[in-house]
Amino acid sequence: MRITAIVALFISSLLANPYIDPDPANTGEGALMLWPTATSTALAGAMTGLADEADATYFNSAGLAFQTTSKANLDYGSLLPGVQRGMYFISAAAGAPLRMLSLRSRNVYVSGSLVYSTAGKIAIVDDWGRFLGRVNVWRGNAAGHMAMLLTNSLGAGIGLKVVHNSTRTPEYSTRGPIGEATGVAVDLAILYRPLSQVSIGATVSNLGPTMVYRPSGGAFSMPRIARLGLCWTPVENRKVRLRVMPELDKLLVGMFRDTTGRKPFGRKLEKEWKDAWKALGVEATAFRLVSLRLGYFEDLTDQLGGIVLVKDGQTYHYGLWDALSRKGLGQLKSIGLCWGFGVGNNTLRFDISSDAAIYDFPTSNWKLQLTCNDIGRLF
Repeated sequence: MRITAIVALFISSLLANPYIDPDPANTGEGALMLWPTATSTALAGAMTGLADEADATYFNSAGLAFQTTSKANLDYGSLLPGVQRGMYFISAAAGAPLRMLSLRSRNVYVSGSLVYSTAGKIAIVDDWGRFLGRVNVWRGNAAGHMAMLLTNSLGAGIGLKVVHNSTRTPEYSTRGPIGEATGVAVDLAILYRPLSQVSIGATVSNLGPTMVYRPSGGAFSMPRIARLGLCWTPVENRKVRLRVMPELDKLLVGMFRDTTGRKPFGRKLEKEWKDAWKALGVEATAFRLVSLRLGYFEDLTDQLGGIVLVKDGQTYHYGLWDALSRKGLGQLKSIGLCWGFGVGNNTLRFDISSDAAIYDFPTSNWKLQLTCNDIGRLF
């Protein structure tokens, strides 16, 4: 009964979100959509059902409730160097378990995280092509999370984050939504482990009002997103551990909007399913020392990943099911795969990954990560 009540409350908070955007063209401010770690990138973002390290703060903070040691991770990565040089990001997360006397001595886990990304300085020109200056574009967010076990198999987490976006320009520039914006958002998360080999996670992230840029007045929505993920461990022994992680993510901004008022619900539901992100991550670990990761990702709305086919000189992105079940779609060009590997023990690990294959243009997108799963052992 308690599990049913928690799940019902979680779903109600999603449906009752007062900040669902009324403008279907406003698809969400993308400052928080970055995969901020090497492990999450290698698994194509399929982390909601896993959430077993410090980076659970980014994807499913309820996973922290099951953790018993102080943990931290530090990441650095390049951002689309095939588009522009100088773009990069840095992220960090750390947390520790605490015993709260006010909660009948139950253990809670508290964690914090930081993400900073920059596109460098962007040249600004006016309508006549005259150089006006350079824009320093950067985005960042700081978050605090708390998680607690509600039962031996169910954890819940909540987080609060502050987001800041800056696109500073010369005052005489008149282009774009320009300026700075700061906003706040809330994350809600649950993780259920009915079996030792299975965990199911669900989150609703970035619940909050729109961000208004000053002095331009441009308003952009938080990228409110719902995630549902599963982690299944079919094999685990001293020599080998295998994890399989399917995930479905859905951007909530503008969901079920119909400017014509004529589309049946079934058609709208079909569109929302097509717009959802689908991911599948697989991780194989040998001797608890070396991990190999592979992820498949498809975002057909933004033309990222999926099965990329070429027909009559045009490039098309299809979902995996369409590519396997339909004929005559074209010649295979690429598959939206991410990959990575990690080396280390149960205390310290180094990871590297790349998601370059999900883009249609040449790029590299390397990410590096240092993870500590027991800070106490280092001292």
